[in-house]
Amino acid sequence: MTRFHGHMEVALAEARAAGARGEVPVGAALADAGGRLIAQAGNRMRELSDPTAHAEMLVIRAACAAAGSLRLPGARLYVTLEPCAMCAAAIAAARIARLYNGAADPKSGGVAHGGRVFGHPPAPHVPDIYYGIADREARALLETFFRDLRGGGGQGGEDR
Repeated sequence: MTRFHGHMEVALAEARAAGARGEVPVGAALADAGGRLIAQAGNRMRELSDPTAHAEMLVIRAACAAAGSLRLPGARLYVTLEPCAMCAAAIAAARIARLYNGAADPKSGGVAHGGRVFGHPPAPHVPDIYYGIADREARALLETFFRDLRGGGGQGGEDR
């Protein structure tokens, strides 16, 4: 049986690249309604000294700039880790149609955990959400990164 991954492989590649840069390995890829890839990024918070430079935020910004619009109707977002509340709010504001989520994030997630942004009545938009896409691969990247960080005496302190 073939598992659906869509552009999750691109998001995983971005997560690997983020980890190689010393960022928490989270990646995202954004496709238009037709499935054409229009933006991809990995976390860049340390590099940019910007706590909002999550992979999801970066792809949403890039796609909106390319479209010349603050809305991305029909867009599909692939992200390796459950979005935090900030990113979930941006997903709603951009009117992204579908969210394909890799690993769950019980500690800092904002979709199925924590703030559950899309579960509140005033949510301006709720995308179709698909959980567990390439979950094993996404979790393995995070587990390896944090294990190496703890064992290697890295900088630490970042939740995401």
